[in-house]
Amino acid sequence: MTTNAVPRSNQEICLATLRDTDRDRYLACLLSPQDKRAALAALYAFSAELARVRDLVHEPLPGEVRMQYWRDLLEGQAHGSSAANPVAAELLATIEQYRLPRQTLIDMVDARIFDLYDDPMETRGTLEGYAGETASALIQLASLILSPDDAPRSADAAGHAGVAQAIAGLLLLMPLHRRRGQLYLPLEILTATGLDRDTFLAGEDKARISAAIEAFAGLGREHLAKARAAGPIAPAVFPAFLPAVLAEPVLKRAQTLGAGLFDRSLQEPQWRRQLRMALASITKKI
Repeated sequence: MTTNAVPRSNQEICLATLRDTDRDRYLACLLSPQDKRAALAALYAFSAELARVRDLVHEPLPGEVRMQYWRDLLEGQAHGSSAANPVAAELLATIEQYRLPRQTLIDMVDARIFDLYDDPMETRGTLEGYAGETASALIQLASLILSPDDAPRSADAAGHAGVAQAIAGLLLLMPLHRRRGQLYLPLEILTATGLDRDTFLAGEDKARISAAIEAFAGLGREHLAKARAAGPIAPAVFPAFLPAVLAEPVLKRAQTLGAGLFDRSLQEPQWRRQLRMALASITKKI
């Protein structure tokens, strides 16, 4: 006996992709206005595709090829029909419908090239630039989808919240990055604590490594405080900030564990993250 499966729409595929690759932003979509979910899912699925390129390739060159595909797509030079890629098709439709700035998306692709290599972050400024073109930009683009009139007033909060969120994400992934030989913790923080790239990755000097991690997490908390001080976030764009609500508990736990995060997870249980986001969607506070 055979059954005819109903083909899934591109919107459904984007949501399914997001559910599998970025569960927190998937939940943020579900907590957003229904008429905006498809566009947000396309944007977030695009970001998730960029973020996982390093996981899919063993050498930088194939990763560069994958990044070039997205850059060409955004520049209007797609190879073949974009309709063959549901995420690409939905992203282009979202860009047109909401007049999203393509250059911001291209800058996001270019920033992610860093992930393909093992070069360390040199300074705080370099890290903040990377976070600004990835996590912060994603909040700002989502805000444009939710309410283009309110988005500009929340730009400062989005910038700082994105850096805090990015640092929390890098702390969560630090054990994986360390195994790969990747280092996102700025060298200037390592130098201030008497470390260099090799001694940090070796993981033996627990006291100094803990001090460096505490400073790194402290930088994230500093940006989170600035995001909160930037003023109230318009309720219409608040769903764009929901993933950033999960940063603070990660940053606090990292400061407590220090080098212990190499062996113990910083991640809260899924139910607790869902509850935290659901409450934030009511209180409108990050």
